[in-house]
Amino acid sequence: MRHLTRRNALLGAAGLPLLARGAAAQPAGRVVVGTWGGDYARLLRKNVEEPFLVSKGFEVVQDQAGDAPRRAKMVAERRLPRGTVDIQGLSAANIYEMGEAGVAEPIDYGRLKNAANLIPAMRYQFGVGHIYSGKVVLFNPKLVEAPRGFRDCLDPKHGSKIGIIDIQYQFVMVAAALAAGGSVSNIEPGKALLLEAKKAGARVYPTNEAFAQAMKTEEIGLGLMWKARGVQWQNADIPVQLVAPVEGIPMYVSGFSIQRNAPNKAGAYAYMDAMLERQAQEAFAVDMGFNPTVTNAVVAPDLQARIGFTEAERARLVDLDYAYLAKENSAMKEWWDKVFKG
Repeated sequence: MRHLTRRNALLGAAGLPLLARGAAAQPAGRVVVGTWGGDYARLLRKNVEEPFLVSKGFEVVQDQAGDAPRRAKMVAERRLPRGTVDIQGLSAANIYEMGEAGVAEPIDYGRLKNAANLIPAMRYQFGVGHIYSGKVVLFNPKLVEAPRGFRDCLDPKHGSKIGIIDIQYQFVMVAAALAAGGSVSNIEPGKALLLEAKKAGARVYPTNEAFAQAMKTEEIGLGLMWKARGVQWQNADIPVQLVAPVEGIPMYVSGFSIQRNAPNKAGAYAYMDAMLERQAQEAFAVDMGFNPTVTNAVVAPDLQARIGFTEAERARLVDLDYAYLAKENSAMKEWWDKVFKG
């Protein structure tokens, strides 16, 4: 296991943040944002776009789709002088992948006035971290005993009480690998564990929302999910409790990249600055249960206790191997679709 190499930054240390040169006021214009739909799109509209962009005269258009088709579109448009999207919402793993593919713009942090407050670990060459959490085990104590981690969660004894989310195949495979003695750089050991769970009756749900509904109706009793989502579902009275897995807690960072041939790069930088505003970050912590990526955000102690991680849990945070995931993603998806789901 490759433990989080930037852990000190995530513990709240500001490190030595780069000082933004101070961006001039951005002209209003049309900004096209590639994003997932559902709650995230709604909260981007509520907490970022309307208060910090629309109010200043920007027209913000959301291009909602899963990350796979949006990434495919970025690659397909690479030879066009102007793409159709300015800024794309992606996981940190996919930010790396799009940078390697040559379709994402290197970030000029001097153009972001809020860069001085950004946690150093959330500065990527081809993107900026918006929010972060970690993969934990969710369970219903009425239906199953409290698991200790990923291996307990995927134990075939739970049969059809196990829920697995299709769109999170990368992170499910990483979690299974950690449970089976593999690592973030070697997912092979986890495949047998997943196949055993599937053979025992584990159910696969297409989306996070479908998984949540199954937990609510008690169709399933446990599964893998971001801690932030678990907190959000607790707030919605879905009967789940959360366990930080003993095998390690894979990090999840959701951020944004600027398309290299974006029609409105100035607008894309304005969008990034808006998402890093203290009030927007604090609102996402309240509304979605994700941790802020800026050091000046203030989260109430009771909320921080629910969405954050204890000192012992932070020691188990695991940074993903983004280069490995980018290299293996196609093979992982093929195995997932043809072998695991097939």
